[in-house]
Amino acid sequence: MPHSRPILLVLVGVLIPATLQAQQPRGYSIPLIDLAGETHRQVVIDREPGQYLGHPTTTLLEDGTTMLTVYPKGHGRGPIVYQRSLDGGQHWSGHLPVPDNWATSLETPTIHRTIDADGVRRLILFSGLHPIRMSHSEDDGRHWTPLEPIGDFGGIVAMSSVVALNTGAGHYLAMFHDDGRFIGPTPGPTGTMTLYTTRSTDGGLTWSAPEAIYSSSDVHLCEPGIIRSPDGKRLAVLLRENRRVANSHLIVSDDEGDSWSAPMELPGALTGDRHTATYLPDGRLFISFRDMAHDSPTRGDWVAWVGTFDDIMAGREGQYRVRLMDNHTGTDCCYPGVELLHDGTVVTTTYGHWIEGEEPFIVSVRLTAEELDAHAR
Repeated sequence: MPHSRPILLVLVGVLIPATLQAQQPRGYSIPLIDLAGETHRQVVIDREPGQYLGHPTTTLLEDGTTMLTVYPKGHGRGPIVYQRSLDGGQHWSGHLPVPDNWATSLETPTIHRTIDADGVRRLILFSGLHPIRMSHSEDDGRHWTPLEPIGDFGGIVAMSSVVALNTGAGHYLAMFHDDGRFIGPTPGPTGTMTLYTTRSTDGGLTWSAPEAIYSSSDVHLCEPGIIRSPDGKRLAVLLRENRRVANSHLIVSDDEGDSWSAPMELPGALTGDRHTATYLPDGRLFISFRDMAHDSPTRGDWVAWVGTFDDIMAGREGQYRVRLMDNHTGTDCCYPGVELLHDGTVVTTTYGHWIEGEEPFIVSVRLTAEELDAHAR
C-alpha cells in the first residue's frame, strides 16, 4: 500500500544566481539550426489516417538499443499504445499486447525505468487524473500488470519526471502538477496550479502521498522536467508556464528534493512545454520541447536547445536552438521522449501535425552532436 504522509507544502530553499532575478527576454539571439527539411533523419513510428496519435514518452534499456514507447490513441487520453524497437529506434514492432485496462487511460501515459535495492529492474507506467494509476513490468516490458491506483490522489501528466535519488538504493522522486480538479477525490476550485512531488523507497512499487512544493495563480508552472547536475549534487527542474504571461521557469534543490528554490524565469531560448533532456557525450545538454517562446519564428514547432547546465544556472541563452520538425497546426505537438544511444546518437520522439490537414502522428528524429555543430559552423 502507498505511504500515508499528509500533503505538505515546501517552499523556499536554495539560492540561485541573481542574474535570473531580472525579467528575461521574450525571444532569443542564439543561432537557430533548421533540420525540418532533413527527412532522412525522420522515422515514422505510427501513423493512422483519421486517427489522432499523440503525447509519446520513451525509455531506453541498458543494452543501449532496446527502446520502448507508449502513447495515447487520442488527444492526451485514450487507449495506450505500446511499441518496442530492438535497433535503437530505426524499426518498430507495431502495436504490442497490453493489459485490457490500459484502454481506460484518461491521460498522457509516461514510462520510466527503476531499480530497487535488491537490483530488481522494473519498468513503470503511469496514467494520470484521479486517481493516478500505475502498471509495472519486471521482464523488460514483455508482460505488464494492469493499471492500479498508487493512492487516493490524482494529477495531470503523471509522472512527467522520475529521478533516482542519492538517499538510498531504490529511492526515487517523481513530479507532476494539478490545477485543483484531480488532486482529491472530488474536484476543487481551479485557477491555481500546484507542483507536487512523491517518493518511492522500493524501486517504484509504492509511492508516498504527494507534497506540494509550489502553488500560484499568477503563473501556472507545470510539466516539470528534472535534470541532475553533472556533479550529481543539484536537481534542476524546467517548467512550462501555462498562463502564457511569462517565460518558462526554473526551480532547484540541493538536498534531493527536501526543499526547493523560489521559481525563476528562464530566457526565451528555453521557453516551451514539456522539457525533456539528455547529456551529450561531451557534457552539453540536449533539451527537446514544444517552442512556446513569446517572440520566436518557430513558435509551436518541435525544437531543441543545446547548451550547458551552467548556462541554465546563470540564466544564459545557451549555444543554439534547433528546429526538429515543422508543426502545421497551431501549437499542438511535441511531448518528446529523448534517448542517447551508446554510439552518441540522440533519438528524440514526439507527435505533431507533420502533414498539413492530417491528424498528428508519431515520429522520431535522429542526430548527433557533431552533426549539429557542423550545421552551426
